[in-house]
Formats: sequence, structure tokens, C-alpha cells
Amino acid sequence: MLDLSQKQKVSTLDTVLAGLMRRYQARVPDVAAITTTMIEAGIIDRPEDIENDHIAFRTMGVEPLGLASLEKVFLHYGYTRRDRYNFEAKKLTAYWYQPPEPRYPRVFISQLRVPELSSEAQRIICSYTDEVSRDPVDALNLDDGAAVDEFLHRALWRRPTKTDYDRLMAESEYAAWVIYNRYYLNHFTVTIHNLPAGYNTIAQFNDFLEAHGFRLNDSGGKIKVSDDGLLIQSSTVAEMVEAEFDDGRGGIETHLISGSYVEFAERRVLPDFADLPAEQLTRQHRRDGFDAANANNIFESTYSHQTQKRAV
Repeated sequence: MLDLSQKQKVSTLDTVLAGLMRRYQARVPDVAAITTTMIEAGIIDRPEDIENDHIAFRTMGVEPLGLASLEKVFLHYGYTRRDRYNFEAKKLTAYWYQPPEPRYPRVFISQLRVPELSSEAQRIICSYTDEVSRDPVDALNLDDGAAVDEFLHRALWRRPTKTDYDRLMAESEYAAWVIYNRYYLNHFTVTIHNLPAGYNTIAQFNDFLEAHGFRLNDSGGKIKVSDDGLLIQSSTVAEMVEAEFDDGRGGIETHLISGSYVEFAERRVLPDFADLPAEQLTRQHRRDGFDAANANNIFESTYSHQTQKRAV
């Protein structure tokens, strides 16, 4: 039984998640297109039938930002920090967060280890992030869902120039994505294993998506499988969005850049529960957490070698 304080936090979390999804869907047409296609195929009856496996954020690992800052939002609502992941080549650190109730999505937050980049990339990043002198979450009323929603969608630093964006792209496409998108929701994830038979594996659902013209990230293969074989994932290629950059002359110039994408996850039943009847299976009986190799390839859903394929 939740006490009054916990109930209030859960209600606020509902507001925050609804705000994240509303703005994310407006910017990522694939969300509505996939949902509509699923409804037309009789896979679901309404958008609310989709179970959200997890949502993900990207951050800059510089004081006073990064994981240590953003995680405060979700820890406040009862999320629990779980496993740490290291992505050596991409210079990233990440954690996933277990929700306060099974009906909520897991949260995955990554951060770029900025000190490991070249001095030029560090200079560019810090020229923006140095505008944030204090942890912005500390000044936020985390019990005000509308305020948290607004915070997660507002600029943390000035509008970047395309020159700076391109310089970061040359070294770290993750860095370039964050310098423009900031805390914008990177993706949400459709839970596949609870869909009707014929669509409830990643292999089957990928076939369904491609038959309807959706492009999938093929980094590491279109189907990404964890070492234990129990977590299977795939994702669309990120949508290109019109981005407004500072033209360096007091004006704005517009360019297409990588936005966000949609992920899909199939979590198989743990060996200890293999004999449990299907109707009794719940989240606790399935593989939890994440897989570093899978995640490493899914990060590339926003990378140019994938997004260029949307134009093909």
C-alpha cells in the first residue's frame, strides 16, 4: 500500500511521463505511424495497449550536469539505480533505473565522458555547458509535474552553431546529438513479448515493420541479442528533424539533423520460470536490465551511417 506521499509522487510521475511522450510523439512521426499500423493490423486496439519497456536520455558528463543531475528526477519518484554500463569506444557511462511500480517504464540514462575527448571537442562542449553554473535540478520543484516536464524540454545553454555541431559530429556523434537536443527524450520502447502470437518476437515484429516500410537500424544486425539470449532488441533509424542553429550573425539557419527513434524489446522468460503458464507470467519472471553490446549498437540509431539510409 502506497502512503500519501508516495501516491503524490506517482501522480506527478504520471504527469512527467505523459509530457515526455506527448512532445516525443509530436517530433517522431514513426511513433504514430507504427501505432496506427499496429491498430490496422489488429495487433492492438488503441495506443494505450502498448507497454513501454523503457525510455532513454543522453547527457553530457560535466559538472554540474550529467547522470548525477538528471537521475535526481527519477530517484525522487521512487526509481532505483541499478547496473552500470561502460561503452569504451563511445566514451559513455550509463545506468538503468528500476521503476517504483511494474506499470512504469524502466529508465536508461547515459552520459558522455567529456574529459576523454580531444581538447578541441572539450572546449566546444564547455563553451556551452559552462553557461550552467549550478545543478538545474536542485532549483526544480520535483513535486510539480508541469515544471519538471517544462524543464526536460527547455534549453540548458544557448543555441549551438552548425560549425560547432559539425566539429563535434566528426569526433562524437553522441556529443553532437546532445549539444543540440539536450535532455530531449531519445527513445521509447515497445514491449514485444506481450503482443499477440505472430507478432510477439523481435524477428516477427521486425518483418511486420519492414513490410510496412519502416527502416531498421542494422548496426550489429537488425536483431540484437544479449549474451544470455534472453534480451532481444531492435530499433528504427532516427528521424531527421529541422534544427535551428545560430548562424553567427545574430540570425538563424535551419538544417536537417538526427532526432529520436523507436526501440523494440523482447524479454524472454528466465530459466527458473520456464514451466510457468503463460497467463501467469509477469515482468518479474522475465529477463530484466540491459545488455551493453545491444545498447552499444542501438545508440547508433541516431548516427549518420544509419540515418542516411532513410533517404534511400
